[in-house]
Amino acid sequence: MATISREQIAPLHERIKVTVSPSDYNPAYESALKKYVKNANIPGFRKGMVPTGVVKKMYGAAVFTEEVLRNIENELMQYLQTENIAYLGQPLPEDNNDPAQINHAEPKDYTFSFELGLKPNFTIPDIGKAKTTLNVVDATTEMVNEEVDRLCQRLGKLTEPASVTNEEDILNVSFQKSDAKGVVEEGVEKKENSLLLKYFSAATQKELMGKKKDEQIVLQIGKAFEEKERDWLAKDLGLDKDNKDDLKQHFVMQITKIGFVEKRSLDEAFFKEAIPAKEITTEEAFRDEIKTQIEGYWKHQAQHMLEHEIFHLLSEETKMEFPEDFLKKWLLKSGEKEQSPEAIEKDFPNFLNQLRWTLVSNEIGTQQSLQVSREEIMDSLRQQLMGYFGSMNLGGNMDWLESYVERMMGDKQQVESAYQRVFSSKVLAWAASQAKPTEKKLTAEEFQKLSEKHQH
Repeated sequence: MATISREQIAPLHERIKVTVSPSDYNPAYESALKKYVKNANIPGFRKGMVPTGVVKKMYGAAVFTEEVLRNIENELMQYLQTENIAYLGQPLPEDNNDPAQINHAEPKDYTFSFELGLKPNFTIPDIGKAKTTLNVVDATTEMVNEEVDRLCQRLGKLTEPASVTNEEDILNVSFQKSDAKGVVEEGVEKKENSLLLKYFSAATQKELMGKKKDEQIVLQIGKAFEEKERDWLAKDLGLDKDNKDDLKQHFVMQITKIGFVEKRSLDEAFFKEAIPAKEITTEEAFRDEIKTQIEGYWKHQAQHMLEHEIFHLLSEETKMEFPEDFLKKWLLKSGEKEQSPEAIEKDFPNFLNQLRWTLVSNEIGTQQSLQVSREEIMDSLRQQLMGYFGSMNLGGNMDWLESYVERMMGDKQQVESAYQRVFSSKVLAWAASQAKPTEKKLTAEEFQKLSEKHQH
């Protein structure tokens, strides 16, 4: 029977020595030799009739070494399981372990040592006593009006006016760098864009009024656009929005197409197209449904932000120690891709944060018996695909979608990733249900700024 001993290297960092004797590994060695004898194809001998001595001479050393090491590993893992030892990563063979010492011609006791990192004990904070906030955004009349207007616009009829007449006109334009007089050097690239007239400054809107297709003006990005639109347009044109000289650059802007969307009337046909799942016949009922949808959206966003806050609470406030030297060594030796000690050191704080969350979430999952079903994994993959193709009309391609999900279920990495998404979502949902947050009213703009801050 194997002899196993433990000694502490540092807190949560131990050395385990496993000693096996001939009586531990010889039965497996003899069994392995018999299999070789039975299956060996050696010239001059019929299959299965090769003498044991010949097989032992040809393969004995390798088989002996393999069976001794296998026996040591089995004894170690059985010991960890029997003693219910909770550990991090995997046991690491120490550098002084030398398989070359194993000699099949001289069966004896062999001792190999391993380093082991132990899981820390920790207490999960009482979420009900923690200070948390539920940021609430009320659905205002203005929000409802904006959404109704957006739907009327999106489902409206696109026309092509002869000239620019309305701030809602859609201008397809091209930009070319020029001088102040609109002279463009030969070979200067044209950059296409599509802009609403209302994106331009008041002075530029006035200048564009009455212009027709193929007409052009000379402008400076810094003066011609409202600030919000100026920033993203500058980026599209390869300019630095914070560089004053870039914003003074002149461009020739030519109108290549003029469009205008005739908004839909608020009638039953529109209600049916905008919200096909509901039987809506009046404007009042339509606006009530829009308000309900907006309230649902902001409720979901508030819950998501609360869960984000709780994630940081659990990740950062759950105190635990780690066997850091062991973990760095384990990352260096056992990583899927080779990393330098410098790279491991640089990323180590992030690794510890992820490890802390893994331990906390697994503990909550165990305590609350949280399970993830195959159907939940498939639904997560389905939602992931719908996110990729959300802007496309899949129409009758739902069969294709289901077929693709089934293929993804055969990808271990995809399944594990989906499992973790669903499991973490369940952990955070449970944790949020234990919180007693203080409700705080915010405007949509305030909520958005806070959300951007949370996303770092």
